[in-house]
Amino acid sequence: MGESFIPQLFGIISFILGVVCFSQKDDKKFKIIMLILNLNHTLHFLLMNAMSSALASALSVFRTALSMKTSSIYVAIFFIVSLVSLNTMWAEHWYDWLAVMGACCGTFGLFCLTGIKMRLTLLVGSICWLVNNFVVGSIGGVMLETMVIGINISTILRIYYSPTQTPA
Repeated sequence: MGESFIPQLFGIISFILGVVCFSQKDDKKFKIIMLILNLNHTLHFLLMNAMSSALASALSVFRTALSMKTSSIYVAIFFIVSLVSLNTMWAEHWYDWLAVMGACCGTFGLFCLTGIKMRLTLLVGSICWLVNNFVVGSIGGVMLETMVIGINISTILRIYYSPTQTPA
């Protein structure tokens, strides 16, 4: 237990950051908190020795930061190709690709979409991450993605029914 306490603690912190992140209706606040979440999650997966997951999270840090400056399909393609190419060096099992699929969905959503469409794409990515987290044994990760799925659906509905925002 002592050996896995610190890695799992980082997973719990990711869970808390995820609650705050996916509750945001504002895309800019959402991305800033997601950046912090991805940094923490990278440390979590490194400590868990889940290298494909750590790689996907680390690239997500850079992806999220850049997505705050640009919305470009070309940048999205760069990150998706990078994720897939780099993971071929780390992947040892079929499930190592789950984090990459989740990160690719997130990359496409953050660079190419906004509002509800972005959050729907992130929802698909969350499902990939949820299965990944079950497989690698990330308690906080499972809590995070389960919560993210619920909050993301709730936020999508809040945006859709909000009289002040146009669903995108």
